[in-house]
Amino acid sequence: MNIIDHLEWRYATKKFDPTKTISDEDFETLKSAMQLTASSYGLQPYKILNIVDKALRTKLRAVSWNQPQIEEASHMIVLAHMTDFGDELVDDYFENVIDTRNISKEDVSDYANTIKSTIGQLSKEQKAAWTAKQAYIVVGNLLSAAAQLRIDACPMEGFQNEEYNKILDLNSKNLNAAVVVTLGYRSEEDATQHHKKVRKPEHQLFINF
Repeated sequence: MNIIDHLEWRYATKKFDPTKTISDEDFETLKSAMQLTASSYGLQPYKILNIVDKALRTKLRAVSWNQPQIEEASHMIVLAHMTDFGDELVDDYFENVIDTRNISKEDVSDYANTIKSTIGQLSKEQKAAWTAKQAYIVVGNLLSAAAQLRIDACPMEGFQNEEYNKILDLNSKNLNAAVVVTLGYRSEEDATQHHKKVRKPEHQLFINF
């Protein structure tokens, strides 16, 4: 089965089977897929929150327009992006580069300074918009990886962002909840799984130059 077959199979699952749980092995694979996601300059300016506590998920459901996926899905991921940053974001990344590749600080200093001068000139609002875009790349990778494991997923923006930030204490961490992804296995009662997938035809979507 190729990647297109997997993507044809997946859909935004509306009703999960709460009796089915993703195995630890499969969830570790999903975590690796998220960790390996591409990001601009490799900086990964976000945190990936795995919401395990059931009482916490009940609170979050109340500020997610009472969508059942929040509680019924096996796993719940919140992608929270940085709302602001300084040179430390770049410095932390290059410390990792130096350790991982066993090179010197001098080897990367020019590139590090170039990145700092590029993203350092952004306003706070521009920085937040940029980091949010990076978080959404994780979502795409997660959905594809889940589909290949035959794990259902539902990306969700239908939640009260500010309430999530309060409940998860994200403001104090310089983070903002951008998007939620619930993961698990579809319920047989979810009628959405039988709907034909609707996408724009190629001639409307692609443009050759």
